Amino acid sequence: MARRSEPENLPESDRIEGQPHPREVFDLIGHQEALARAARAIRSGKPPQAWLIAGPSGIGKATLAYRIARYMLRHGATGEGQETLFVAPNDPVAQQVAAGAHPGLLILRRGVNERTGKLANVLSVEAVRKLSSFFGMTSGAGGWRVAIIDTADDMNDAAANALLKTLEEPPSRAMILVLSNNPGRLVSTIRSRCQRLNLRPLGDDEMARALESRLPDLDDGERGALARLAAGSLGTALILAEGQGVMLAREADRLIDTAGHPDVPALLAFGEKISRISDGLETFGTFLADALSDRIRAKGARGGDGLNRWIEASEKVRAKFARSSALYLDPRQTLISSAIVLGDAKRHGSL
Repeated sequence: MARRSEPENLPESDRIEGQPHPREVFDLIGHQEALARAARAIRSGKPPQAWLIAGPSGIGKATLAYRIARYMLRHGATGEGQETLFVAPNDPVAQQVAAGAHPGLLILRRGVNERTGKLANVLSVEAVRKLSSFFGMTSGAGGWRVAIIDTADDMNDAAANALLKTLEEPPSRAMILVLSNNPGRLVSTIRSRCQRLNLRPLGDDEMARALESRLPDLDDGERGALARLAAGSLGTALILAEGQGVMLAREADRLIDTAGHPDVPALLAFGEKISRISDGLETFGTFLADALSDRIRAKGARGGDGLNRWIEASEKVRAKFARSSALYLDPRQTLISSAIVLGDAKRHGSL
C-alpha cells in the first residue's frame, strides 16, 4: 500500500492562519471554464496524465487541484460522479484527502531545512523522486494515483529534471497536477508535456462573495479595501487580513511608487520593523513580487517604454529576496539594493 499523502508533519507554505487548507475546501470560487474543461477530459475516460494549473498566487489553484484529485480517487476517469467533479465532504475519500491520509494521493512541496527548522527555499530533487516509487504502487479508484506538485516554481534544476523524466515516461492510471504561479519560468519541455489550465484573478462579485463567507467579522469597507489590494486573489486577501499583512502590501506599493527617489531613512526604519515580524521579509518579498508582476502585465497591455527593463528588474528583486531569506541577510540591505534596481528600471519608463 502506498504511503499516506503527507507522511511528515511538515509546516504548510499554503496554510493561512484561521482558514481551512485548500484540501479542506469544497466550494470553488470562480474558474468555471477551467473546471469544465478538466471535467470534460476526465469524464470522457481519456484525461491527460499531467495538468499544469497556472495563475497568480492565491487564486485557487490548489483548491481546484484537490477537487480534481478527490474525483479521480473516488470515481477514476469515468462519468460516474457529478459533472462539477464535486465529491461530498462526508465521502470517505474526501475525508481521507482532507486529513492528508489518502494512500493514492502524494503531495510534493517544500520540506523543512534541518538546520533552521524552517521551510526550505526549494522543492528538492529527493522529494520529486518520490514520484517513481509512488506511481509503482496501486491505490484509489480503479488503481488511480494522483500527485500534486505545489508549486513547481519551488523546484531547483535537479528537481525539474526529475519531474521531466516522469512526464516523459508516464505511468498508467496516474495523474500529476503541477501548480505554478509563474509558468513562463518553467522549462518548456515540462510545459509541453502538460495540458494547461489557466486560472484568472477573481472578479469583483466573486471576491465580494468569497470574502463575506471567509471574513464575516469585517465590515463591507474593510473587505472592499482587501479586495482592491489583493487584485483578484482570495489567498492574498486572506493573508492581508492577518496581522501586518495590509501594512506590508502597502509598503510594497510604496517601494515601487518611490523608485528612483527612495526615502532611505524610511526604508531603513521599515527594514528594522519587518525584521521583528515572523517571516516578515519573505512575506514582503512575495507582496512586492506580486505587485511588480501585476503592474508589468498592465504596462504590457497598454504599451510603453522600458517593459523589458522592468521584467529584468523584477527578476533581480525576486532573486535578492530569495537570497536574503536563505542567508538571513539584513532586511535593510535587501530593501535598499532593491530600491536601486527599481530606480534604474524607472529611468527607462514608469510602471
